[in-house]
Amino acid sequence: MKRLFSITLLLLITAALGACGFDETQKNNSESGDTVTYESEFGDVEIPENPQRIAALTYGPNLHSLGVDMAGVDQWSKNNPLFEEDLSDTPQITEAEPESILAENPDLIIAGANMENLDELKKIAPTVTFTWGKLNYLEQQIEIGKLVGQEEEAREWADDFETRAADIGSNIKKQHGDDTTVSVIETDGKGFYVFGDAWGRGTEILYQAMDLKMPKKVEEAVSEDGYYELSQEVLAEYAGDYIILSRGEDTDMSFTESDVWQSIPAVQNGNVIEIDTAATSYSDPTTLEYLLEIYSEGLSK
Repeated sequence: MKRLFSITLLLLITAALGACGFDETQKNNSESGDTVTYESEFGDVEIPENPQRIAALTYGPNLHSLGVDMAGVDQWSKNNPLFEEDLSDTPQITEAEPESILAENPDLIIAGANMENLDELKKIAPTVTFTWGKLNYLEQQIEIGKLVGQEEEAREWADDFETRAADIGSNIKKQHGDDTTVSVIETDGKGFYVFGDAWGRGTEILYQAMDLKMPKKVEEAVSEDGYYELSQEVLAEYAGDYIILSRGEDTDMSFTESDVWQSIPAVQNGNVIEIDTAATSYSDPTTLEYLLEIYSEGLSK
């Protein structure tokens, strides 16, 4: 019913505005207040000085961490265990259905550079796009802060987080040695992956902020794509002194009873830290603070 209503709304607006329908909608949004020029990686974009209705097709968690209410958010952010309660009343939107975004009358759209229908989105409201991975996790939060007039707050958090995480990392290395290694392994119970230093799951904390090491074999394996798929039989070859095990709530964990898993020194020493994949895929402040506490405690044992 909601989809039918959204499609009907799109048709009515298009008919009323004629051939320039989307363009006029954008004009009305931009004229609702003062605007500023945001220097995006793809050129200048004129955006509201104080956007009030942001459609976040990506980076919703980053906005949420700044206390920004959103007019719409993508399904992955909405269903994330760390945000689902706060975002329960926020409409779900998708770039695949521009009418779902138009229905929320946004004054700013945040999207990924590789998303579809970007030309249509730009006709609805000023649209800022980011290429995933072009900025590191701290720079990305600062850019989101710029968009919503909270650059200073974003910078303060970034500086503070970097300092705190570095101190924790230093203490961990003092306790266990500079050569202590950590592997981040994710599984759905059937397949297994190891991750590099910028792949969510707190990899940015471990390898960048804390300056901990990944095993050489992992470093080589992820050097090209940032991640690497493994078979269960070779897990021991990629295991560090500590293992961060990312798994879903319903993941079949029977593999942990296998001889291969039980033979890994990190497993034998109780150095496995389990995290929920759904709650840890992003690199926003809320997720990072959540993981920093888990890693600070787990890696200090």
